[in-house]
Amino acid sequence: MQPLKTLISSAPNWSLIALASALGIAAAGFRAFESENTKKKRTELKRQKELRSLAARISIYGQTIHQRFPTGDVVVGERDLAEELRKRPETVVTALNLLLNEQKVQRAPLSGYWKLNT
Repeated sequence: MQPLKTLISSAPNWSLIALASALGIAAAGFRAFESENTKKKRTELKRQKELRSLAARISIYGQTIHQRFPTGDVVVGERDLAEELRKRPETVVTALNLLLNEQKVQRAPLSGYWKLNT
């Protein structure tokens, strides 16, 4: 009697495990059989999303520094900002150029430095 009760009570757990496994296999199969064009689009969208996120983090960083030191401009170096945000300098420069197009930053007269508009 006890083993039957255990089997019945564990049936919903097994069905959930089977459902989760089936969904995982379907997702893996979908990724494995997608076309190269679709992979490139997905990769590019992910890269753009990461750049937008990094640009937002840079903007927030500038606002935070400006609140801490309200007088004067916030000027940051590309390498210093990359170290602060733990990103590659090339990626930070790309995000800064994105912010430059939105007029949220300006190039400083000194090479490799940017003025963050707060």
